Amino acid sequence: MYNLSTDILTASSGVAALERPRVGVIIVNWNTFDVLERCLAALAGQQAPIHRTIVIDNASRNPPEALPSQRPADTHYIRLAENVGFARANNLGVAELQDCEWIALVNPDAFLAPDCLEQLLQAAMRQPQVGCFGAVTLMAQDPTRLDGIGDAYHASGLCWRLGHGVPLNEESLQERLIFSPCAATALYRRDLYEAVGGLDEDFFCYCEDVDLGFRLWLAGHQCRLVPTARALHVGSASSGGQKSDFALYHGHRNLVWTYVKNMPGALFWLMLPAHILMNLLTTLIYVCRGRGRVLLRAKWDAIRGLPRMWRKRRAIQAQRQAGIRSIWRLLDKGLGRRYKIAKRSLL
Repeated sequence: MYNLSTDILTASSGVAALERPRVGVIIVNWNTFDVLERCLAALAGQQAPIHRTIVIDNASRNPPEALPSQRPADTHYIRLAENVGFARANNLGVAELQDCEWIALVNPDAFLAPDCLEQLLQAAMRQPQVGCFGAVTLMAQDPTRLDGIGDAYHASGLCWRLGHGVPLNEESLQERLIFSPCAATALYRRDLYEAVGGLDEDFFCYCEDVDLGFRLWLAGHQCRLVPTARALHVGSASSGGQKSDFALYHGHRNLVWTYVKNMPGALFWLMLPAHILMNLLTTLIYVCRGRGRVLLRAKWDAIRGLPRMWRKRRAIQAQRQAGIRSIWRLLDKGLGRRYKIAKRSLL
């Protein structure tokens, strides 16, 4: 049981709620008060009404006395006694939003365009069979370039952000199925989020959104990109960047766990040699870069956690609704160029 210190900050908007699905927003903050102010201001300017906003603070250093005045009308600030990780914090936020049909996960370094939530909700109302939606994120430093248009998952178990660093182009403006949305700006049906178990708290952070997307697909629910929903994203504002030891450790440990838990049936055994080879190659890359100790620790801890992940696998696969062929079609199977893209985005 975690001790919660809760400071509830509210403001009355005086505007009647529209007859539409209620959406709650969750922001997980850890030492990112410098960008949180801009994030909340962007949410306050959303065209779509927000039922409630939950800011979960993972025991940040030197928290301010109050949240910025420019914030959504009904904003609750929950300060945790310790850093429980991105996954656990979001799950705590979802538990506070049981009266919402849809849950938007927004990183504190993501700044939504005024119509971003409206575009996501309109897509949700048009496509009730879809379990989650992702927005197009643009690099905050250079909005002419993509931060990402969702996550890709390779048959070997490697994953990366689609379009990361690529100039904004017509291809990114197409509505499409995606393997999973980036949890920096994602909209989930709350009942489905909870039905598949939410974000895996053992992951702590990194790859947890890919793992959740995989479980939603296995349960028979689609994930889609909404290209008209846009946001700026700084990226890794709290973890020291994607190249930090922290990100490297969690990302590469969780790659193994995502594959073991989710790769279904015969595909697990068919692609296991490729998965092992991918892990060996990436470890060798970082040994050559002088960072082998971090990768070796990540892979060793991944192996130590396999019994726990295998128990989770049994539960996930027992409830699988999607066929092997449909999952196979979702997986990226390219070589060479695709691996280079993954290296740039994840490795």
